[in-house]
Amino acid sequence: MSPRHGATLAGLAAVLLWSTLALLTAGTGRLPVFQVLATGFGIAGLAGCALLLRPGGPGLGALRQPWPAARLAIAALLGYHGLYFFALKHAPAVEANLINYLWPLLIVVFAAAIGGTRVRAAQWLGTALGLAAAVLLVSRGGQVQVDPAHWPGYAAALGAALVWALYSVLNRRHAAAPSTAMAGTCLAVGLFGACLHLALETTVAPTPVQWLLLLALGLGPTGIAFWLWDIGTKRGDLALLGTLSYAAPVLSTGWLLLAGRATPHWSQAVAVALLLAGAALSARHAD
Repeated sequence: MSPRHGATLAGLAAVLLWSTLALLTAGTGRLPVFQVLATGFGIAGLAGCALLLRPGGPGLGALRQPWPAARLAIAALLGYHGLYFFALKHAPAVEANLINYLWPLLIVVFAAAIGGTRVRAAQWLGTALGLAAAVLLVSRGGQVQVDPAHWPGYAAALGAALVWALYSVLNRRHAAAPSTAMAGTCLAVGLFGACLHLALETTVAPTPVQWLLLLALGLGPTGIAFWLWDIGTKRGDLALLGTLSYAAPVLSTGWLLLAGRATPHWSQAVAVALLLAGAALSARHAD
């Protein structure tokens, strides 16, 4: 396996971990948004530092990275989550999620426009099929109503998609920065999240079960997932990653179904078929 293919698989693993985010977040119940954000990223950062300090590990020196790389990562993680949570509070969840999941398509667009990546026609088609799968999934085959009263939320969701897509493409310019530095980035995001929580929210004591979910959240979708995505966006196939990223909403629905937090619907099966077709097209024509 080539290093490029290995890095692409690392990015795909991040997408698989992100598919558990909705289920884990739903399990935190009424815990305030920024409290969950701060706790999850705090756990991720501390776990990453502990890993670096293990016997024979590289030590905290592995956190060093150029300031432009650190600034980009911190701004992207904090900006994306802040905008996304704002969108969910100021627009219906279906429409907000639909607009947010433009980011895989935007990755392909930006990879071609500013990333210097050659995107083949079949990959464009594969990405379009992924977008169709996401639209079908969140709309459940019905009509999506766009209410002008929710424009602030819609704008925030689009902003979140733009932030994450731009970060994913621009991150390649910092390929020399070690992916181990993401532990420090997570700590910084956790600190900013804690400040926002203390300023805007009232702290709620988690139950033992919620602590377990927060631990899983910090170690998985807000932890190792970002380290894997860093590897994928710096060294993998961006166009293919953009297509494969549409697995997140489909798999997320699957986890919710298994946990009894969602109801089966015909649109889910069709969405999976569209996603698999799009992924096969994109993978077959990847460089």
